[in-house]
Amino acid sequence: MNNTTIKANVSDDSSMQHAQAESVHRFTERQGEYYSAQFEKIQSSNRLTVTFNPKAALFGPCWAAARNIWGFFWLSTFALLFSLVQLGRGLWGELGADKLAQAARLSDKSQEMAVKAQSALEAGAANAAALLRNSENLQRAADNALAAANEAAQGAEQLVIWGSVFLILVILIQGFIANLVYEKKYCQWRINNSEKSGFSYPNLLLGLAMLTMILPLMLYRFTAAKPVEWLTAFPANKAIFNSTSSWLDKAFDAIALQGAGFFDGITYSIRILLDGLEVVLVDTPWPVTTLVILFMAWRLAGPRVAIFTIAALSYLAFLGYWEKSMATIALLGAAATLCVLVGVPLGIVCAKNRTVDSIARPVLDFMQTMPAFVYLIPIIAFFGTGKPPGILATIIFGMPPVVRLTALGIKQVPPSIVEGALAFGCSRRKLLLDVEIPLAMTNIMAGINQTILMCLSMVVIASLIGAEGLGTDVLMALQFAAKGQGLLAGLAILFCAMIIDRIVQGCVKPTGRPAG
Repeated sequence: MNNTTIKANVSDDSSMQHAQAESVHRFTERQGEYYSAQFEKIQSSNRLTVTFNPKAALFGPCWAAARNIWGFFWLSTFALLFSLVQLGRGLWGELGADKLAQAARLSDKSQEMAVKAQSALEAGAANAAALLRNSENLQRAADNALAAANEAAQGAEQLVIWGSVFLILVILIQGFIANLVYEKKYCQWRINNSEKSGFSYPNLLLGLAMLTMILPLMLYRFTAAKPVEWLTAFPANKAIFNSTSSWLDKAFDAIALQGAGFFDGITYSIRILLDGLEVVLVDTPWPVTTLVILFMAWRLAGPRVAIFTIAALSYLAFLGYWEKSMATIALLGAAATLCVLVGVPLGIVCAKNRTVDSIARPVLDFMQTMPAFVYLIPIIAFFGTGKPPGILATIIFGMPPVVRLTALGIKQVPPSIVEGALAFGCSRRKLLLDVEIPLAMTNIMAGINQTILMCLSMVVIASLIGAEGLGTDVLMALQFAAKGQGLLAGLAILFCAMIIDRIVQGCVKPTGRPAG
C-alpha cells in the first residue's frame, strides 16, 4: 500500500513537472529547456536563487525587448548609457581642451604685453613697470589654466577606469537578475493570459532601432567638444509663441469684457457668504468663538483633541494671530463650503454616470496637476483681486479630492446591498439617501477632510492676490527674509489645519456612522 502511494506521488510530481515544462515552452517559445530548468530552480528554493543568463548579460536591452520586458529594457539602456558616456568622455572627450585654449590665449597676451613692456623700458616710459606686472599676471593665469587642463586630462583616465568598472557591473547585474525578472513575468502570465509572452522579432527590431538612435546621439552629445546646436537646444519658433500669447491675451480680454456681469455676480455671491462667516468668526467676541470651538472639539473628537485645541488657540491668541486666524478660517470655510456643495453631488453623478465620469476625470486631473500659481492668472483676468478671487482659486485647487472620494465611496457600495434594497421596494431617491450615502460616508468625509486641508494650503498663494489672513504674514516674511515671523505664521497655519482636521475626523466614527 505504501509503495503504491509513493509511486502515485512520484507519478503526480512527474506529471506536474511535465505540465510545468510545457507551460514554460509555450511562454518562452525559444530556449524552453533552459528557462524551464531555471524557473524550476528559482521556484524550488525559498531563498534568493542565484542564476546567470549569459545572453541577457551581453545583450541586455535587446534580450529584454525581444522578451517584452520593457522596464528591464529601459533600466538596462540607461545603465549602459551612463557607463558608455563615461568611457566616451575619457577616451574622446578632450576634457582639458577648453583650458588648453584658454592657456594659449593668455600666454599670447602675456608675450604681447612683455613686448610692450620691453619697448616701454627702452623708451624710458613711466608705465613700463605696470606693463611688466600685467605680463607676469597673465603668464601666471596661463600657467593655472595649463595646470587645470593637465588635471582634467588626468581625470580622463579615471573616467575610463570607472566607466569600464561600471560597464562590467552592469553586464553582471543584467545576467544575474534576468532570469528572476523573467520568472516573475512568467508567473504573471500564468495568472493573466493577456500578459505578452514569447520571443518577438518586431520588438527586437524596435529595441535595436531605439538603441541605434539613442546611443550614438548620447555619446556624441557628451564626447564632442562642440556638438551641433540643434542637438543641445530645440529649434524653437519664437513667432509661434508670440502669436499664441497675443491671441490668448485678446481672448482673455474679450471674455472678461463680455462676461463682466456674470463674473460680478459670482463675486457678489461669494462676498455674501464670506461676510456672513466673518461676522460669525471675526466679529463675534473671542470668548464665544473659543467656547464654541472647544465644545465642538470635545463632543466630536474627544477630550484629548479638546486639550490640544485649547493649546493651539492659546498659541494663536497670545502671539496676536487671533483675528487673522479667524479671517483665514472664514476664507477656508467659504471655499470648503462651496467645494462640498458642488463636489459631493458631482461625485455622486460621476459614480452613477460613466459618461460624466469620463468627462470629469481629465478635468479633475488638470485641476490637480496644474501648478497652483497658474490658477491666479485667469482668476485675476476675470474677477480681479481681493478675497472672492482668492476663494475661487482655492476652490479650483481643493475640489478634486471630494469629487473623487465621493465617487469612489458610492462605487464601493456592495451590489448585493443595492439589489436587496431595490428588491424590498426602495426608490432610487431613498436608495441614494438612506443606503448608498450612509455606507459611503467614511469616504465622503475623507474627501471633505482632504479638500479642507488643500484649501488651507492655498492660503499663502491666495494672499498674493489680496486674500489676506495668515498668508499675508508668510508672504511678508518671504519678502523681507523675516525668518522668525515666517516660522511663527507658518505654525499658526499648521495649528488651524490640525484643529480643523481633528474636528472633521471626529464627525465620523470608524464604522462610518455620524458621531453623536
